[in-house]
Amino acid sequence: MKLSRSIKQKVTLITGAGSGMGKATAEVFASEGAKVVVTDVNSKDAQKVSEQINSNGGESLAMQLDVTNDKQIQECVSKTIETFGQLDHLINNAGIASPINIDDENYADIWQKTMEVVLTGQTRLIRASLEHLFKSDAARIVNISSTEGFGATPGHSPYTAAKHGVIGLTRSLALELGPQGVTVNCICPGPINTNMTAAIDEKDKATFARRRVGLKRYGEPVEVAHATLSLCLPSSSFINGVALPVDGGLSIRRA
Repeated sequence: MKLSRSIKQKVTLITGAGSGMGKATAEVFASEGAKVVVTDVNSKDAQKVSEQINSNGGESLAMQLDVTNDKQIQECVSKTIETFGQLDHLINNAGIASPINIDDENYADIWQKTMEVVLTGQTRLIRASLEHLFKSDAARIVNISSTEGFGATPGHSPYTAAKHGVIGLTRSLALELGPQGVTVNCICPGPINTNMTAAIDEKDKATFARRRVGLKRYGEPVEVAHATLSLCLPSSSFINGVALPVDGGLSIRRA
């Protein structure tokens, strides 16, 4: 049995690809020969990433996409098929994080928004993409969760609950869609240098990493991107339903 490790000419749709881990993922997939649909709620960010990929000899399409907007989702999937004729990989990366305590007067609004973007948005994209993924000979869905999906942090209950939900969604759909040739897995990043962690003081980052992370440092977006790539390889055809920590050893530390 010969299995390929190439994603050349495969079509990959990535949400939240205008910055951070999504941007790095778009760049890595493009460098490996995939045709990449770069989507982001910020259309200018998506366009910049797409233009850079194309200037480097890759092939990409930029689209504005709010994962809470059903119309935009349908338009995005339709444009992907119109442009590239197929869809092989769906990377659900879009996310938000808004720390809030449960007794805050705005809690209900933050809860609803977080669930809509982080969890429900993934189901919307998956449902809109299934018809086309079923036609692929190496269909892959990779949902981005978090190490927060394994544990909890005070003051982050909407985000924590949503990320736990992403893992549950992944496991359930892996069993539901696996028989139809679509693998469903998720990546659980730990502390990564992205816009979400940019406000943290570097000294605090260093202290946290020294105490909690096996590799004693924060990760980089490109390291997460390569883990995502590994789950999308045609040769990863028997990997299904996993929640893969990309956290430098944070989730296994007990002391």
